Amino acid sequence: MMARAAIAVLPLIVCVALPAAAQTYPTKTIRMIVPYSPGGGTDIVARIIGQKLGEAWGQQVVIDNRPGASGMIAGDIAAKSPPDGYTLLMGYTGDVAINGSLFKKMTFDPVKNFAPVTLAATAPMIFVLHPSLPASNVKQVIALARAKPGQLPYASAGVGQPGHLAFELLQRDAKIQITHVPYKGGAPAVTDLVGGHVVMFFSGIMPAIPHVRAGKLRAVAVSTARRSPVAPEVPTMMEAGMRGFDLPTWYGVLAPAGTPNDVIAKLNAEISRALTQADVKERLSREGAEAAPSSPEQFAQFIQSEVAKYARIIKEANVRAD
Repeated sequence: MMARAAIAVLPLIVCVALPAAAQTYPTKTIRMIVPYSPGGGTDIVARIIGQKLGEAWGQQVVIDNRPGASGMIAGDIAAKSPPDGYTLLMGYTGDVAINGSLFKKMTFDPVKNFAPVTLAATAPMIFVLHPSLPASNVKQVIALARAKPGQLPYASAGVGQPGHLAFELLQRDAKIQITHVPYKGGAPAVTDLVGGHVVMFFSGIMPAIPHVRAGKLRAVAVSTARRSPVAPEVPTMMEAGMRGFDLPTWYGVLAPAGTPNDVIAKLNAEISRALTQADVKERLSREGAEAAPSSPEQFAQFIQSEVAKYARIIKEANVRAD
């Protein structure tokens, strides 16, 4: 009878022991790998979250910038790290949702090799024109492109980057032909747009806004379904007549696949709490981003929908990066 009682109690002991182990996390430094150089949007979001985690838990969060290969260097390191919650990846739209469809050969799977923790923030792209282009809205851009097929050069931050795919979507839906000029990043693309070497660009909102305010660029739309608080006067692409056009850029925290669920839950709760704080929202706003915490399950579903959306654009436009 005592043996049966012991067996009956055992599941209760196990259930209590597992959460107790999670309660000790973290006991050492956490590394957050960032696929891009310091100073960019992904790095800034990572540092905001890292600071808040460090303050809450009394453990250092080290930001490890590993730029290169369209985010694949950082992704490979993170994917192959121990799944114990002490290595995290600050993912960006391109390296999580796009690369798997863009590159034929990868050393890891951007979806299968990671456990989603939470979506962190979203930000629109802004469709900007050089003032020399005789157009002040999206419909006029489309009309001009139809009148001059293949003659309007547009910039991107690189082949397969969200801005490039936004123009591919525009070309498909508007049935126009414009010429792609890829750059190695958004900064040189904005510089050449201001100089008139190209005439349009889907830019990150914060690098472009100062030039818009100074009259050096003209903003005609944002890429998201909602207007941006940073530039509320600028309509959305859908308001401009492009039905279903919703291409936000976003940042999210991921852990290596196999990280214990209770550790994921603890990370999710603390990061989500941080993202609701007024100072964090204000800092993100300065980067043109909005806090967007989610559950791990919601983030997983969001990633799947983003992967499917970009895979369709890449296939229909026959975009290749390798």
